[in-house]
Amino acid sequence: MSFFVGLVVGIVVGLALIVVFVRSENARSKLRTDLAATVAAFARMTVEDSRHLLAPEYYPSWVVFSQRQKLNWLNSHLTKIWPYVNEAASELIKSSVEPTLEQYRPIILSSLKFSKFTLGTVAPQFTGVSILESDSSGITMELEMNWDGNPNIVLDVKTRLGVSLPVQVKDIGFTGVFRLIFRPLVEELPCFGAVCYSLRQKKKFDFKLKVIGGDITSIPGLSGALEDTIHNAIEDSITWPVRKIVPILPGDYSDLELKPSGTLEVKLVQAKGLTNKDFIGKSDPYAELYIRPLRDRTKTSKIISNDLNPIWNEHYEFVVEDASTQHLYVKIYDDEGLQASELLGCAQVQLSELEPGKVKDVWLKLVKDLDVQRDTKYRGEVHLELLYCPYGMENSFTNPFAKKVEMTTLERVLKNAAQTEREVSQKKREVIVRGVLSVTVISAEDLPVVDLMGKADPFVVLTMKKSDTKNKTRVVNENLNPEWNQTFDFVVEDALHDMLIAEVYDHDTFRKEYIGRCILTLTRVILEGEYRECFPLDGAKSGRLNLSLKWVPQPIYRDSQ
Repeated sequence: MSFFVGLVVGIVVGLALIVVFVRSENARSKLRTDLAATVAAFARMTVEDSRHLLAPEYYPSWVVFSQRQKLNWLNSHLTKIWPYVNEAASELIKSSVEPTLEQYRPIILSSLKFSKFTLGTVAPQFTGVSILESDSSGITMELEMNWDGNPNIVLDVKTRLGVSLPVQVKDIGFTGVFRLIFRPLVEELPCFGAVCYSLRQKKKFDFKLKVIGGDITSIPGLSGALEDTIHNAIEDSITWPVRKIVPILPGDYSDLELKPSGTLEVKLVQAKGLTNKDFIGKSDPYAELYIRPLRDRTKTSKIISNDLNPIWNEHYEFVVEDASTQHLYVKIYDDEGLQASELLGCAQVQLSELEPGKVKDVWLKLVKDLDVQRDTKYRGEVHLELLYCPYGMENSFTNPFAKKVEMTTLERVLKNAAQTEREVSQKKREVIVRGVLSVTVISAEDLPVVDLMGKADPFVVLTMKKSDTKNKTRVVNENLNPEWNQTFDFVVEDALHDMLIAEVYDHDTFRKEYIGRCILTLTRVILEGEYRECFPLDGAKSGRLNLSLKWVPQPIYRDSQ
């Protein structure tokens, strides 16, 4: 009997194991089929499909969507004809860069020229191409290039001490994007009149300097000076918006040449929350601003000692060649005296985002490197006022930064451009423009708790920075949302270079405790005449200050010889 029971149980268990095994195999087979279908679906996905599935901010920093097409066919052909291209390209680059090298020659050198210049035997690799514009006037394309070459480049360096050094430029690594413009399109072969080429974007450019038969460190500062000179020469000779024009057919191609398109007026107002790099005390910040990183086009602010919230209120003017592609760059450094300054942070503004003729007030977050897309660490902020003025539309709006409405303590004057030589020699009337700023301190909201009783006794101190003129409101006892409605008048002689500082304090019997402040330039009130706004308090955990500002200009005339 037990034999038959065991036999039945064994058969049942065996059948159950077979069923489980078959179902498991079927499930694994289905999973493999689904996985293959998913992989195939991903393989058919386009860039647009990926963007629809997941927003760009969720991708890691190394994921880049490119519109450029691959150029394997061009690379294979370029490798074959490179010996011939090398000879022509070497001469073209040498003739373009050498005059600029001499222009940016360091003061310690008496001469700086190429004694040898060939690009070597390794051809560059084009990793992508994209067509930007294609219409009846011309075609604009961009080529992305990568080159780790073995060039033979030797600089003939002569110092003012009479020492001559052959300096070799070696181990060049370059990655960048070149822009080619074929314009104008014509009916005659090759169907375009000229070619413009320019280095649109320089992603990487590394090289080493070596004195042939010697050590470049034997002359202090020579290596750094030469590196800066080479970078400046490339920036000024072929980096966009600078372009080189190669005529293909006879004609006038002056319209393709680089021409200034306008001016950018920049007011560097202040920075806040900067990183402290000093072990003793605080950082000594200053700012560098530029559109093109050339020595004569870079503006440097004054140094504010021992301050992580510096106030500059300095005005600069930049020449703009191409507002659609250029940027304004701001770099904040910590001054280290005789040592090299340390970068605290940097930021950039696309000029295409500026509305011509309209002042834009911006706070820019500082990052460690502009090429790093996701820098989450807080490094501070910088405050700018920007005004882009294209040429040809100066008369269509009021430029508050222009000299004709600028109010300075040096008494800049408005002079009639139509004056004759006789009128100039005679007594004339000079105009000193100044005005009265009326500030109404209306109220404050949501001030932080300062007293032990959970309240505060706030009052406001108003200060004009240049003249150091001060006024203060009455004290409102035990109130985190005080109302003052008090008006104060300030006579201002230098409105565009002065600032209003509104500081909120807590009143105690023997002292006052600082709560927070807001810093205002006068640009907006000069343009609008009057406005009211609620300003957040810097340096406070919470709180806002309601102010009303009114500007009444008061031109003053005097006779002068």
